[in-house]
Amino acid sequence: MPIVQVKRIAISDSPWPWLLPLIALLVVFTIYPLIYNIWLSFHEFAPATRGLKFVGFANWVQLWNDTRFWSALGVTFVYFAVALTLEIILGMAIALLLDAELPGFGVLRAVLSMTLVIPPAIAGMMFLLMEDPQFGVLPYLLGQFGLLDKSTPILATSSLALAGVLIAEIWQWTPFMVLIFMAGLRALPVEPYEAASIDGASSFQMFRRLTLPMMSKVIAVAVLLRGIDLFRVFDYVFVMTSGGPGTATYTVSLYAWQQTFSFLKWGYGATLSLTSLIIVMVMANLFIRIAKVRW
Repeated sequence: MPIVQVKRIAISDSPWPWLLPLIALLVVFTIYPLIYNIWLSFHEFAPATRGLKFVGFANWVQLWNDTRFWSALGVTFVYFAVALTLEIILGMAIALLLDAELPGFGVLRAVLSMTLVIPPAIAGMMFLLMEDPQFGVLPYLLGQFGLLDKSTPILATSSLALAGVLIAEIWQWTPFMVLIFMAGLRALPVEPYEAASIDGASSFQMFRRLTLPMMSKVIAVAVLLRGIDLFRVFDYVFVMTSGGPGTATYTVSLYAWQQTFSFLKWGYGATLSLTSLIIVMVMANLFIRIAKVRW
């Protein structure tokens, strides 16, 4: 391209020269995979011809009648609700504690953020070892407090396996909530607190009457970001339990992966993925409307 033409584009008032690369990336990495996934959900892999065969709505009918899918959806919702609730409560409590400028808290804030750089699969491996009934530290500690027999295999027990996976999830992502809430706390005005202090309000009253209302938008954004991520949980479950024992930790993402790559049901795997995407989009839009989140 001639230099004169490049200069003309650089000083142009039109936004298109700058937007086109972004639009191209959006089409290649977002729109095209989505359209291909929708197209794939109406096909199925035929081993005899080693090609795709059009099956119409067969995959969607199968999804509706698939009890395994509904079970996985139930597990996913439980995982989503428990993890999100605990991460919000713990994140807010830790953020309020670390918001005080006490000696050593700066280092503690930096240490907390280090969990975010660990890949989820590695964190899952760490907790797989920590929850081992023979040499894991968690069964030993729970046994010392009389909460659990230390020889109990947490991840191999149906009633405990999901909680065992949730521990890894909450450990790694609560600091993310802490960072968001601390940023929100630092941006709050001090005048209302000074006025409340003069009026004799207690710390709890100031938290309930001032902090929570003023932090509502920050909390809503944190819930939205983590909620979307939690619904597509895969790494921890795959590494720690592979969905077991039985279907105790079987999530929708793991089910879609299994159908696609283990059973080569590409069309049905695409249908499961699309269903998960639709559920997340509906939930996110409802939450945005209810919480009145503004970007």
